[in-house]
Amino acid sequence: MRVVSTFSEARSAATEACERSDGEDAPAPIGLVPTMGFLHEGHLSLISQARRQCRAVIMSLYVNPRQFNVSSDFERYPRSFERDSQLAAEAGVDVLFAPPTSEMYESTESTSIRPGRVIRTMEGPGRPGHFEGVALVVTKLLAGLGVQRAYFGRKDAQQLTMIRRVARDLRFPIEIVGCPTIRESDGLALSSRNVLMSEREREAALDISRGLGAAAAAAEGGERSAEALCRAVTADRDGVVWEYVELADQDDASLLDTLDRPSFLAAAASVGEVRLIDNVFFDPGGGQLAVDRGILLESPSLLYR
Repeated sequence: MRVVSTFSEARSAATEACERSDGEDAPAPIGLVPTMGFLHEGHLSLISQARRQCRAVIMSLYVNPRQFNVSSDFERYPRSFERDSQLAAEAGVDVLFAPPTSEMYESTESTSIRPGRVIRTMEGPGRPGHFEGVALVVTKLLAGLGVQRAYFGRKDAQQLTMIRRVARDLRFPIEIVGCPTIRESDGLALSSRNVLMSEREREAALDISRGLGAAAAAAEGGERSAEALCRAVTADRDGVVWEYVELADQDDASLLDTLDRPSFLAAAASVGEVRLIDNVFFDPGGGQLAVDRGILLESPSLLYR
């Protein structure tokens, strides 16, 4: 694995990795897995899928200051380059792109990305500037690295929708691949924030995944009302402080009244000082509802080692 810090070095290293690769039948030459580091099995699952589908894999590692609403959150974000580098190499990454902020943002630049209606609901109103920051850094990565596929987790459902919309609107010749949420063995969606909870808080946080599971079961049983599905999430689950539960369109994150198209049921809630998000995806194509609840780990996460 090569570690580089500039866009030009990353492009060159990825091209060289493609030329050395024996994966001639891979659907895409180069795949990208964007991360902010502190890797866990969610990130590793993205790398694994990229490894299967691409001749070369770039992983970016950059803690983007422009997507943090509170500067103290940026300062507290966990960082361990040595750990992340080792995990990336073991997972099969060819190029680790770890740029300094001076490579990502010039002091004189004035370009911004405004994603529009896709960020008007759910996470958008309460996190002003967050999605604009994500959209800008992802646009830079897609434009600057010369990749054909980019891999993102479905756990950040609205973010995935926004990135697909930006890539489509800007006519990037890049496939945005959404991958299933990875869950701890008890169902809690994997997040670096999980380590911040006490044992009691962590038990309470299971209300979120259990509520989404109940709603998914109701949908599989024929329930199509968004209001009823949202009630199924929160009913008799008061271990967390619910912020929102919404059914949204996978295409533009607009809120739905009825489950009648590809959609996701998203929830945000707080446990103590920790804010968590989670979701399940619905695809009603072909007359039969497909539900993506995510993938359970069989052993304790890397986060606790």
